[in-house]
Amino acid sequence: MTIGVIATLKIQDGKGPEFEAFFTELAKQVRANEPGNLAYQLTKSRTEPNTYKVLELYKDQDALTHHGGTDYFKAAGAKFGAVLGGRPEIEYLDGVG
Repeated sequence: MTIGVIATLKIQDGKGPEFEAFFTELAKQVRANEPGNLAYQLTKSRTEPNTYKVLELYKDQDALTHHGGTDYFKAAGAKFGAVLGGRPEIEYLDGVG
């Protein structure tokens, strides 16, 4: 069963370009190294300044678990900490059909 993830991230004022730059590199690594990842897309709110949402889709729980255990994802933690303006909100979704 596919698993969706929506991560809502509030970014500090003025840190958007820095965040977008390192997230773009992270997304490239995810797409290149995780065959179980079906989508990994950063989006930016049209109505809430400094609010981003990451839309993720994995083929199954093993693929999601693998993503969280990769060295490049773990290394991104410090970079996220430097730009986040609050705690991320993570929603997990189960595919239907």
